[in-house]
Amino acid sequence: MEMEGQVYESEVENKINWKKEIWSWTKTFIVVILVVSIVRGFFFTNYIVYGQSMMPTIEDGERIIVNKIGYEMNEPDRFDLIIFHATQDTDYIKRVIGLPGDTIEYKDDVLYVNDVAVREEFLASHRDAYTTGLFTENFTLESVTGSSIVPEDHVFVLGDNRRNSIDSRHIGFVEFKEIVGKANLAYWPPKNLRIFN
Repeated sequence: MEMEGQVYESEVENKINWKKEIWSWTKTFIVVILVVSIVRGFFFTNYIVYGQSMMPTIEDGERIIVNKIGYEMNEPDRFDLIIFHATQDTDYIKRVIGLPGDTIEYKDDVLYVNDVAVREEFLASHRDAYTTGLFTENFTLESVTGSSIVPEDHVFVLGDNRRNSIDSRHIGFVEFKEIVGKANLAYWPPKNLRIFN
C-alpha cells in the first residue's frame, strides 16, 4: 500500500512539474511576443514597396525594414530613403534631396543645391539607360513648389526613377511630422538582401 501511495505521489509530482514547465514556456513565449511587438511597433516596421518610382534602387514588390526611431533624435540627411504619409491612407518611399533652407535646381541633368553641383551616384546606372532626353527634367524649386527655399521642418523628396515618380514636384514638401522613418534594409526576396547607405 505504501509503495502504491509513493508511486501515486510521484505521478502527481510529475504532472505538477509538467504543468509548471508548460506555464514557464508559455510565459517565455508571451514575453517574447510582447518584446517583438514593442520593437516592431515603436522601433522598426516593414513595408512592401509598390510601383516603379524608386527603381533601380528598390524594385516593385520588394520588402524593406524601416527604422522608426532614428528621426526622433536626428533630422533626415540628404539622400536618405524615407517613408512618409503622403495621404491619410497612403505612404510613399522617396529620397531626400532638399533640406530646410536649401535651394534646389536641376539643369541639364545636374542637381544644384544652394547653387553648388551635387553628384547623385545612386542614379548612375539608371541614368545611363536613357539615351534620349533628360533623366531629370529641368526645374527650380520655385517653379514646382512656389517656394524659393525648403521651409523649416520640411524636406524636398524625389523618386530615383525620375521619369516615373510622384514626388515633391507634384505633392510639395514633406513635413517632418509626416515621416515614418528611414529605410534601412531590403530583405525580400532574399537574393536582393542589402543595406541602404
